[in-house]
Amino acid sequence: MRHWGKITLVVLALVVGTAVASKDYILLHLPGWMGPHIDPTHAVTWQRDPAPAIPAGTRPPNIVLIVADDLGYNDISFNGGGVAGGLVKTPNIDALGHDGVTFADGYAGNATCAPSRAALMTGRYPTRFGYEFTPADTHPPAWFPSSVIRTDAMFSRTIANFPTTWEHKTIFDEDAARQPATTAPKGVPSSEVTIAELLRGKGYHTMHLGKWHLGEAKGMRPEDQGFDESLGFMIGGQMYLPESSPDVENSKQPFDPIDKFLWANLPFSVQYNGGQRFHPDRYMTDYLTVQAKAAITANRNRPFFLYLAYNAPHTPLQASKADYDALPQITDHRLRVYAAMIRALDRGVGQVMATLKQQGLDQNTLVIFTSDNGGANYIGLPDINRPYRGWKATFFEGGVKVPFFMRWPARIKPGTRIAGPVSHFDIFATAGDAGNAPLPKDRALDGVDLLPFIDGKQSGTPHQTLFWRSGRYRTVRDGDWKLQALDLPHVELLYDMKADPTERHDVAAQHSDVVAHLDQLLAAHDRASVKPAWPSLIRSPIAIDRPLGTKPKPGETYIYWSN
Repeated sequence: MRHWGKITLVVLALVVGTAVASKDYILLHLPGWMGPHIDPTHAVTWQRDPAPAIPAGTRPPNIVLIVADDLGYNDISFNGGGVAGGLVKTPNIDALGHDGVTFADGYAGNATCAPSRAALMTGRYPTRFGYEFTPADTHPPAWFPSSVIRTDAMFSRTIANFPTTWEHKTIFDEDAARQPATTAPKGVPSSEVTIAELLRGKGYHTMHLGKWHLGEAKGMRPEDQGFDESLGFMIGGQMYLPESSPDVENSKQPFDPIDKFLWANLPFSVQYNGGQRFHPDRYMTDYLTVQAKAAITANRNRPFFLYLAYNAPHTPLQASKADYDALPQITDHRLRVYAAMIRALDRGVGQVMATLKQQGLDQNTLVIFTSDNGGANYIGLPDINRPYRGWKATFFEGGVKVPFFMRWPARIKPGTRIAGPVSHFDIFATAGDAGNAPLPKDRALDGVDLLPFIDGKQSGTPHQTLFWRSGRYRTVRDGDWKLQALDLPHVELLYDMKADPTERHDVAAQHSDVVAHLDQLLAAHDRASVKPAWPSLIRSPIAIDRPLGTKPKPGETYIYWSN
């Protein structure tokens, strides 16, 4: 009996030990295990326009908004750079800048995906309606007791506990995690007016393709926010192909805990107008391109708004084997995969532009190209935001300064350049002007119409002051001055953007009067903002001058990012 008792204790100890050892594994894989069923691939039939065509001379321009995901400032060759030291060119993206207007000081609305897209889609600072942090994409099914077991807190704690040798550790907010889970869905409220709603009111057929990331609950989905048709995914990312596909080359980042979560949980799927999810029939970037071409062709006879939101080159890093094999001159595997992803993105832009021309639409179509934020440190590659410091999830220029082009041959002269600061939220008012759509009068709009500046009818700069905020990390640019106010480390960094556009020299000590003035502007902006609709659970340290996965440097500049 005593013998069996000892065996029982040993077995129990092994079970408990295994459970403890595999806890993080279980938490990282839990969302994927609870994910919905995905159907095999099938065709999508886009709604067709009326026949005969509405005469081109009597209709407003089509509007195509192309947004890349985590595209670094130096990832395109237009800016004198290009991936892998310029080995990979982006001629199709570059052509948009050469053939239209480039905004030299084009800024993202925020330094991370979801808040930036919220600003872009509404023309407002996302802090005006509580969309301050990117929602944690844990997505338990309806039957899961989310009010009792907070998967977002479980996931965030696992990320915070990821081992690191850096002295600056990720901070998990235990107090926030103990609060009851919010029952309100996370996303852009239905009370906000989107570009799609603005244009649909003027007879545009509105279509969304690709990443949404602005809410997947009823009332927050694309088809509830002004889009007649939506084909894509509601969460922050997808696989580009199944990991085991013979047509894909994968690159995993073992130093990034988020990367582990993505590989464990992301599906390879899309859905049409909220229907059953299904597998695309090819590499995701190419699939979205093919569908964009089909959507344009189907609607060539009427004005349309197409929001084409590629998830490239966001992680997980996956390239089609064909694109990877086309770059044998790049010997580093991770860099080669990333470069191949950029190659596919640029090819997609070129095919979309070719389709517009084939359908006789390119002269009277406003095409806007940008990225939701700067390149990310967690891919472990340097120079993607050169010459700027910082990354996605920082308010240094590398995190918020993005490629920003508009092309409209019927109105915009090739080679136009706007030097003053502009922001993603200007797209809302600019699209409204192009589509003859009146702007809402019942709310504060932060964006301005850029067309008068492009035409030369209005002088000066579109914005004197721009703000960014994520928790206790706040930034303002006012004229040539830019102040970053951090809570951790507790410091204020002041840069003269005219003399020092790459933010190398902090001059706060020499200009205390400027710091005081900018602090007042930040305080006023805070008063115009609302409480975040959901809390930040972790604060992560980010080194400004080196990518993740590299050796820490003594005394290096760092910030803490809340999410």
